[in-house]
Amino acid sequence: MSSDTDVSLSSYDEDQGSKLIRKAREAPFVPIGMAGFAAIVAYGLYKLKSRGNTKVSVHLIHMRMAAQGFVVVPMTLGMGYSMYREFWAKPKP
Repeated sequence: MSSDTDVSLSSYDEDQGSKLIRKAREAPFVPIGMAGFAAIVAYGLYKLKSRGNTKVSVHLIHMRMAAQGFVVVPMTLGMGYSMYREFWAKPKP
């Protein structure tokens, strides 16, 4: 019984930095999506002042669509990469 407890508590010993690095190695497209999302948000905030005569709501909708695209596309590519690795690139026994 104590060995089950030791195994389940060992995952809590991992700090957040090493957990993020481990997750990034397992799914490499997730950090790309996160970075793209942050870049689009930063760009949208920067361009908010110089949007011309465009309404704020239209500007925000365009930025939301770009940010969603930067998240959905890497997620889709990551899923395809995982499927390739699991089903096609796996060596046959």
